Amino acid sequence: MNAKKRILVIVVIGVLAAIAYTVWAHLNEEDSASHLTLYGNVDIREVELAFRVAGRLQSMRFEEGASVEAGEVLAELDSVPFQEALAVSEARVAQAAAQVRKLKAGSRPQEIARARAGVTQAQAAFVNAESEFERVSGLLKTGASSVRDRDEARARRDETAAALDGAREALALAQEGFRAEDIAAAEADLASATAQRSIAETQLDDTKLRAPSDGTLIARLHEPGAMLAAGMPVYSLSLRDPVYVRAYVDEPHLGRVAPGARVTITTDSSEAVYEGRIGFISPRAEFTPRSVETTELRTDLVYRLRIVVDGDEGLRQGMPVTVRVPLDETGR
Repeated sequence: MNAKKRILVIVVIGVLAAIAYTVWAHLNEEDSASHLTLYGNVDIREVELAFRVAGRLQSMRFEEGASVEAGEVLAELDSVPFQEALAVSEARVAQAAAQVRKLKAGSRPQEIARARAGVTQAQAAFVNAESEFERVSGLLKTGASSVRDRDEARARRDETAAALDGAREALALAQEGFRAEDIAAAEADLASATAQRSIAETQLDDTKLRAPSDGTLIARLHEPGAMLAAGMPVYSLSLRDPVYVRAYVDEPHLGRVAPGARVTITTDSSEAVYEGRIGFISPRAEFTPRSVETTELRTDLVYRLRIVVDGDEGLRQGMPVTVRVPLDETGR
């Protein structure tokens, strides 16, 4: 190939490259004019799951990577100590309830009959002592008895009179029943025992660790036989829903996004396109502004967006994504 042909080829290649660049720039300008492109990462919430009570770990039902549903039992503690505590609480409730029933029922008929018989017996003793005192007093006037005999008879009369008063009070108490204050105290004791039983039931139920929502187990932190303190994490659960994207928009483009705007989301790992909407825009910049800001420095400020993703298949925690916000969605 001579020099003229080489120059011609170079010129043609240069012309084609210029045309290609012009077309690319035009298309890119059109895309930029119709979409706002943002970048961010998938942000899936995670939960550290733990028992509310301490105990010995009895079973771990799932391995890492297992999908679980809300309410499903994931792990269990040895429940025997909690079952025994519940049995003690139930016995205490039964005892307190029986005491309340006893006080409200009052005295049994047999107890009232016995008290009434005691009054009759005390009445007879008093009548006899009164008669004896009168007889001795009469003999004292004739000299047939002494002052000492009269005083002893008076003492027996007064003693039987006091016994009669006591028997009458005992009968009145048996007929009236127990005091309202005693019944109120017994009812309060029953309420306390019932509350203790509820605590024991809750603690027994807490020996089962349940999934709070649908998700995927990403960490299994202990094995059966381990002694656990209350609140010690056992599993780490990655929630299945909702899935968020954490993205950022710079200050000049902040006016082009609005809560509720529909967006499309793509990843580098697949051709899938996800739908979502902007759910939150941070009211402040992520980075602290300098005391003196020039126009150039203001463009360095970025604001965080939280985008709610409609579907989560294929999205993983921390995955980088590209977010496109159509201009017709922003309205600007």
